[in-house]
Amino acid sequence: MGNSARGVEAWTEHTTAFDRVRSIVEALDQPRPAQYISDAAAVSETTAHNHLTRLAEMNVIRTVAGEDATRYAPDPLYARFRTLRGLIEDHNHEELLELKADLQQQIENTKQQHGVDSPTELREQATQTDTAAETMDCIEAASDWELTRYHLSIVDDAIDNYTEYAAIDGRTPA
Repeated sequence: MGNSARGVEAWTEHTTAFDRVRSIVEALDQPRPAQYISDAAAVSETTAHNHLTRLAEMNVIRTVAGEDATRYAPDPLYARFRTLRGLIEDHNHEELLELKADLQQQIENTKQQHGVDSPTELREQATQTDTAAETMDCIEAASDWELTRYHLSIVDDAIDNYTEYAAIDGRTPA
């Protein structure tokens, strides 16, 4: 038995089918049908479909009409709120401000390194590079920039609403 098969066997032994389906669908980068998710989660397609229906009803995932079948994807609003809750649970107000500064610094460094003001400009710069490595560097930097900007928006939300959100969690605001 190969390492991959042993890993799947251990995963199925120690994780419920529901948790496996949930972990697969929450990690998707594009909508996928139940068959794809069932294969990846090591469950039957019927089991996957039942759990996917439940997750969609809970607003953890969203359904997308496909040409051949319903497809499933992470719900971006659920993911954002889960990240926001984690920030409030793991950081006090001062730490959130420091995290904001770190994220802003990352964006400023990318702007300075590439001499552009937006990820769009960086992607345009990628069209004029001479090597594959330069092109990939621009593409990856633009993607990282967009992800950092997204994280910064969540951190800003946590900072702006810290008192309210911390109170919901039963924490005393710092």
